[in-house]
Amino acid sequence: MKISIPSMGKNGLEDQVGQHFGKVLNYIIYDTQTGETSILPNTSEHNGGVGLPPELMSRNAVNVMLCGGLGRKAVAMFDEYGIEVFVGAQGTIQDALNAWKEGKLEKANQDNACSSHDNHDHHDHHHHHH
Repeated sequence: MKISIPSMGKNGLEDQVGQHFGKVLNYIIYDTQTGETSILPNTSEHNGGVGLPPELMSRNAVNVMLCGGLGRKAVAMFDEYGIEVFVGAQGTIQDALNAWKEGKLEKANQDNACSSHDNHDHHDHHHHHH
């Protein structure tokens, strides 16, 4: 599978994880089967291009995205494209991958998305059974 991590740099695994996933320079794509990394430039509309990051990733067959955190709208968009998002990534890209492999990152959902006011009710009214 392919894992994408927003990056503030251009070098790959040594870069710092970008905290604003829509505004980063590049997405590092890590292929778990080959262990290879590639760079997907962020050409989305945030950076003067076209489209949104989930579309970019979907076109590049990304399965999972690791990031620091993101808003509900973004979580919903990644859901639509069938891309799993994990939040809590920090440090370098390599750190984020290691944390994900060790099961330390939390899967993003509507409850832990960044919102201006946090609702602390854990009643899940969304029953999406895939």
